[in-house]
Parts: sequence; structure tokens; C-alpha cells
Amino acid sequence: MSKRKHIPGAFVRMTLSDGSIGYGRLLESPYAAFYDYRTTGPDSDLDRIASKPILFRIAIRHLALDAWEFIGERALDEHLTQPVVQFMQDLGDFRRCTIFDTAGDERDAEPQDCVGLERAAVWEKEGIEERLLDALLKRPSAAEERLKVRLQ
Repeated sequence: MSKRKHIPGAFVRMTLSDGSIGYGRLLESPYAAFYDYRTTGPDSDLDRIASKPILFRIAIRHLALDAWEFIGERALDEHLTQPVVQFMQDLGDFRRCTIFDTAGDERDAEPQDCVGLERAAVWEKEGIEERLLDALLKRPSAAEERLKVRLQ
């Protein structure tokens, strides 16, 4: 099986566990954005897909690319080129956090500063698809909840 390359701007679609189809867009490696768009049959209309809001942007494991269908590529829209901001939290002392982004900026932070940010993690295919379906169905994601910042 050939290894797919992570091409920024590429659109991907994936079959979710309920049989519906979800859509994403590759950003600068290893990041991808996932759209608030779900269909019962394949959609290849890149304009329609790109017009949908982004639910989340996360780092993905490269093996996911071999499982997803590439449906086209375009230059990234300006809002998709903005730095991805994440946080890290010390396991020994939860009060010690670092906020950083893909532009290379980094700063020390308090846990409350990290609320609403993604914890630094690389997501596997199954976790991404599960989280995407949960978000599309407006239900809580157990994986996302586990990765939220610890406040106490």
C-alpha cells in the first residue's frame, strides 16, 4: 500500500462509524482541520465543503492519511493558515502550563489560561473519526474531555 503524502490544502473524506461521511482539510504537517459537515453520500464539491465552519484543528498521525479518501486540493484559505495554538500541562504540578503555537511562540501560563485550547496531542485515525462524529452530533467526546486542562 502506498503512503500518502501530507499535502497542505488537500481535502479528505472519511466514513464515520454510523455510516455517514465527514470531511477534513490538511494543514501544515502534522495538522488537519475538520469541518462541521456530514453527509449520507460522498460529496466532492470543494466549494461547498470549504464553506462550512471548522470544528477543530489537531495534529494527526500520518497513518490516518492512508485510510482517508483524498478528493482534491486547493491553496489554504487565510483563516486556515493561522497558527494552531495548544497547551501542555505538567503532570507533576498541574499549575504549570505552557501555551505555544505553530508559529513558534511560547509562554508560561496558568491552567485557566488554557481553557478552550487543545492539549498538545497527536490523534490516531479512530480517535479523530470518533471525535468528529461526536462533534457533528453535538454530543460530548470522551477523548476530548480527558484532554481538557486540569484546573485543580
